[in-house]
Amino acid sequence: MLKLGIYVDAENVRLSGGYGMRYEVLIKRLGVGSHILRANSYVVEDEERIEQDAEYRDKLYSFFEGLRKAGFKVIKKTVKHYVDDAGLQCRKANADLDLAVDALVQSQNLDRIILVSGDSDFVRLITALQNRGIRVEVIGFKNVSRALKETADHFVNGFLIPGLIPCEGSCRLRGWVAKFDEKKGYGFFHYYDPHEEGLVEKDVFFHTKNAKEGLDISLFERASNIFEFDLVPSQSKQGKKQGEFEAVNIDIFKERVLV
Repeated sequence: MLKLGIYVDAENVRLSGGYGMRYEVLIKRLGVGSHILRANSYVVEDEERIEQDAEYRDKLYSFFEGLRKAGFKVIKKTVKHYVDDAGLQCRKANADLDLAVDALVQSQNLDRIILVSGDSDFVRLITALQNRGIRVEVIGFKNVSRALKETADHFVNGFLIPGLIPCEGSCRLRGWVAKFDEKKGYGFFHYYDPHEEGLVEKDVFFHTKNAKEGLDISLFERASNIFEFDLVPSQSKQGKKQGEFEAVNIDIFKERVLV
């Protein structure tokens, strides 16, 4: 069984669309088939604000406790306040170096590393780990560095992982277009099955007639787009050849987020 390390750049995740990420889902989905040796989350703590803002303090400590319950070690980076050359009040907190050092040192006991971040500063780290024979996978949300995606052995957009991000009401499936016939108006989505352990990729038939009214059909021509949809028993002949379900109530979720 592969020995796995998970390293989360929590502040980057928070600022790049992953606010509220469920760490227990990360462990459940990504840990399948591996033995998790390290699970580190690098967080930011503003000591000055903790003293002045009770609500901030309670939410922050609750967040830290949730991380620990999910099985993560919490590595804190303290915010530093300073005045720049123009006399403006500034704050700085960057855990990149801490994460990189830990990953390099601990990698001697690992076979696989999952980095949760979209920061291009980690490109060199990924290369160094790969040179040690480590498989490096990246999970990000929006504004992910293209260089980071292309350097990793595998990239997964966090929005596609079932249950990873909380949603209002019932969560819908998300997938990307694997094949599309513009003339016939149908194709197939790739998606991760929420009922399977880990990340099991499947295909499902769709027809543009089941898209949201007014949706630009040209969006289906770009494999980099993410769509939301529901599954129902297939009514299409083409769909029945591929399986028993098809995608309906199709809408665009985000554009141009995949490599």
